[in-house]
Amino acid sequence: MRCHEVDYEIIGHDIQLVEVELDPHETVIAEAGAMNYMEQGIDFATKMGDGSDPDQGVMSKLFSAAKRKLTGESIFTTHFTNTDNQKRKVAFSAPYPGTIVPLNMAQFGEKIICQKDSFVAAALGTKISITFNRKLGAGFFGGEGFILQTIEGDGMAFIHAGGTLVKKELRGETLRVDTGCIVGFTNGIDYDIQRAGNLKSMIFGGEGLFLATLSGHGTVWLQSLPFSRFADRIFENAPSHGGSDQGEGSILGGLGRMVDGD
Repeated sequence: MRCHEVDYEIIGHDIQLVEVELDPHETVIAEAGAMNYMEQGIDFATKMGDGSDPDQGVMSKLFSAAKRKLTGESIFTTHFTNTDNQKRKVAFSAPYPGTIVPLNMAQFGEKIICQKDSFVAAALGTKISITFNRKLGAGFFGGEGFILQTIEGDGMAFIHAGGTLVKKELRGETLRVDTGCIVGFTNGIDYDIQRAGNLKSMIFGGEGLFLATLSGHGTVWLQSLPFSRFADRIFENAPSHGGSDQGEGSILGGLGRMVDGD
């Protein structure tokens, strides 16, 4: 086995975190800023890239870091190592409400393709890189563009889904999905973009101009609340951008808008 073996526990329901238990000298890697708490005996160090190849040279590390930068992630990952002589725990949380998905990579062909901001943490030895979608439609209209994140390894990895997680097993079928609702999929899934119905549906349907299509044989993970949708809703209702600072469904909220002349 290439990756370190780590034990874990998912804590919480709607806003989850993952608590990883490390044996002496075991290491887990995580996105910068994902750590929630850690016990005595855990040391951490920030390193360029994911550390999956400790023998790579400086130029290779720079190239790996540059590829991570293209996905919008930090060029650094943080390595948490248990330097004590007994088991110790470190916990990581996602940046917004949702579900943390534990993945035993050995059970999924040792490769998962996912949204660029879904990775939370993984056992040391896991490779985090990017993949380019070769289809122009998916590149221009797929929400994530040509660039998706690839996680490779044979140990545990943890990704994040906004809201509720939905897992689908495709056996040659095609699934049409809102482009922002895709969390990840296995290597046997073909990802493309198609127009969302006729012109009237595209303009007035409220589902966007394009939908993602996922087809083939493999596993797909979907999220009920993409961060972009969550952020847009907050932005639309912010007082500084035309929203109301009163209760939207309350009598006082309506009276407040009348007094303000709304």
